[in-house]
Amino acid sequence: MESATISPQPPQSDSLEAFPQKSMEPADIAVLVLYFLFVLAVGLWSTVRTKRDTVKGYFLAGGDMVWWPVGASLFASNVGSGHFIGLAGSGAAVGISVAAYELNGLFSVLMLAWVFLPIYIAGQVTTMPEYLRRRFGGNRISITLAVLYLFI
Repeated sequence: MESATISPQPPQSDSLEAFPQKSMEPADIAVLVLYFLFVLAVGLWSTVRTKRDTVKGYFLAGGDMVWWPVGASLFASNVGSGHFIGLAGSGAAVGISVAAYELNGLFSVLMLAWVFLPIYIAGQVTTMPEYLRRRFGGNRISITLAVLYLFI
């Protein structure tokens, strides 16, 4: 009886390519063009609509924003592809308990918004350093926070 060892063949490099399609189809180009036109239209509409003659008008859209684009902006600023990949990897390594981090963050942010947002609105402040400068006085707190943020 012959004992032959069969070694597994390495997979072909073509099957491991991330993008086996080497060219873009007309539908792909149409989707990209429509997407860029949509983004351009939203940008132009926002430019015409907003009041940018003051700092508040430029950075805060004049205070005329509704809640959902502000929330979407906060979400997009906080959560990125690294966030999703990192949490998926952590979940695969240690289990579903990783989701507790996000759930605690959700409740903490909502609680902070309900507690501190009325204080910020009443004080007409837009940033945490501005609030602390008004609360404790002087520029020393701003310098301390700037140095602290360099190391965070």
